[in-house]
Amino acid sequence: MIEIPDDLHEACLPLVWLLGRWEGVGLGDYPTIEAFRFGQEVEFTYLPGKPFLSYTSKSWILDDDGNFVRPAARETGYWRPQEGNEVEVLLTHPTGFVEIYLGQVETAKIEMATRGVLKTEGAKDYRTGHRLYGLVEGKLMYVYEMSAMGHELLPHLSAELHRVTGSSQARE
Repeated sequence: MIEIPDDLHEACLPLVWLLGRWEGVGLGDYPTIEAFRFGQEVEFTYLPGKPFLSYTSKSWILDDDGNFVRPAARETGYWRPQEGNEVEVLLTHPTGFVEIYLGQVETAKIEMATRGVLKTEGAKDYRTGHRLYGLVEGKLMYVYEMSAMGHELLPHLSAELHRVTGSSQARE
């Protein structure tokens, strides 16, 4: 059962199933790198009465036995519900790029694609992304495809995350 906070903005109701902290493992691959396993923590929070969710994600590389090897990707941003069951997602990465996604929200499913990517001069070549999130038997599952380093849109990451905590307010 999904808890709906009393002070959650009504525009965020289609995204309420994302609220909380999620942890799990995933797989990564791309033609320019060796395949890898990773651990990940994702958190979706809200500010009372504000029409968006705050989002943070951190991940780390795992060895074959599931042990921590080194830190990996980080991203932070905002998920902004829009009319017509759409969502705008703004993500910032410390590796030098910012993404703007537009997606469609269905019951416990979100599919989105980049509408824009801005990069710093020193950032690696990254052009487009496509993400699919879903709540499957209580688990947050996702796949991420990207177009980068001269390649067309190809699978890059997938993960299965388990809810660790329920909905939580962000601190102002």
